[in-house]
Amino acid sequence: MTETQATESKVRVLLVDDEHDFVEMLATRMRARGLRVETAESGEEAIDKVGQGSFHVVVLDLAMPGMDGIETFERITEIAPDIQVIFLTGHGTIQTAFQAMKQGAADFLEKPASFQELFDKVNKAGQRTMLLVQERAVEQVADILTKKGWG
Repeated sequence: MTETQATESKVRVLLVDDEHDFVEMLATRMRARGLRVETAESGEEAIDKVGQGSFHVVVLDLAMPGMDGIETFERITEIAPDIQVIFLTGHGTIQTAFQAMKQGAADFLEKPASFQELFDKVNKAGQRTMLLVQERAVEQVADILTKKGWG
């Protein structure tokens, strides 16, 4: 996906990491590429923001004080089942990556990850969320039409 496509897509991203400087730097770079980005520095804050907003993708740190990334992931997907979650962590293990992917995570990257690779994965995941939401809306319209006897 090109930079122009990202700008046109208006992918909404929530970056979640307890390292303030890191998450702000990443947010600045993603905004410069046309993504709409918000940040959270804890699992609890991320859950609140997902509950209040409409995000396509969450980039989530695995190891955070308090609520860890796996628990945060589980709570986020209860609130917003179509949201795509990409784990980005410096504390990854093969077992944790497998667990996250098995539970439905879109991807798992280890720090330091290439910014371009992360950016590409975020765009791809954002497009997937938009497609899932669109498919769900079409199904709901078809269901309404059928119930009303118009379909």
